[in-house]
Amino acid sequence: MTVVRLADLSSAADCAAIDDFLATHSETTPFHRREWIEAVAKGCGQKAHYLIVGAPVSGLVPLNELHSPLFGRALVSSGFAVGGGIIADDEATADALATAVWKLAGSLSCPTVELRGGRLPKDWPQDVTTYLGFARDLAVDDEAELLAIPRKQRAEVRKALTNELTVDFGDHDAHYAVYAESVRNLGTPVFPRALFAAILDAFGDDADILTVRHNGVPLASVLSLYHRSVVMPYWGGGTAAARPVRANDMMYFALMRRARERGCMRFDFGRSKTGTGAAAFKRNWGFEGVPLAYVKRTADGQAAREINPLDPRYSLQVKLWSKLPLAVANRLGPMISRGLG
Repeated sequence: MTVVRLADLSSAADCAAIDDFLATHSETTPFHRREWIEAVAKGCGQKAHYLIVGAPVSGLVPLNELHSPLFGRALVSSGFAVGGGIIADDEATADALATAVWKLAGSLSCPTVELRGGRLPKDWPQDVTTYLGFARDLAVDDEAELLAIPRKQRAEVRKALTNELTVDFGDHDAHYAVYAESVRNLGTPVFPRALFAAILDAFGDDADILTVRHNGVPLASVLSLYHRSVVMPYWGGGTAAARPVRANDMMYFALMRRARERGCMRFDFGRSKTGTGAAAFKRNWGFEGVPLAYVKRTADGQAAREINPLDPRYSLQVKLWSKLPLAVANRLGPMISRGLG
């Protein structure tokens, strides 16, 4: 019989056992790491859990217990992540973990469970159409990278390289200001500044901020994660003034250079919703979209948790939010977004 237990994250032994398993397992992502779910707990107040099997560990699932006055409660692997989910050495262990996740959700009064990637329970409702993932290998140098980008987008990058843009690293304030304006313009609430600070603090050298400026003014900025020779630009955006000088194009090209200098071999452009402009943008850079498989299970008689801003039910709210004064959006946004996960 496979025994699943809730890890004690205050125990050095349990934390070491989790870290040892993740250090060697081939299926891990940044979102399986303790640094991620504990930073989500610290930055957004969404409690972290791990369910684990075995000693030494042979399977686990990281979880954040999300609660929101607007969107209800859910147990998610992993909170504020595009990946996560169950990883295990065999199917029996994965099945036992899925059963334990559902049982834990019930005990925590979370009517919904969301697993993003990993080994998905076969009998849970599965979604393989909403999201696409985009990743490819990095080229050997700048010129080869340019040639790997399709012609039309390559021309945009070459123009960016002539626009007297500068690149610097580590400016948290500039990143938050740019990102907050970017998501406001898209009609969505900005995440708490504390979440970004917690991720940067927890990940150390495995996370950084790159900012593109024109005449000293920050126009585009991205917080990126580094995991096993892969770079993932995760929270990035640009102001309205970024487009004329192609600061966003410079941002991603400069990050490719930065990643090569750090020894990375692959660029993970993250996920985008099928049929969106964001997905088209990534294809323009030469990335092919691959369907991502997620599952969401909701208790009988309960409404499914839905936080997709493309849902027609939210169209009016998205339109109104994009018109808010930035100071108002930045004040209200974190109070809403900390429960989205």
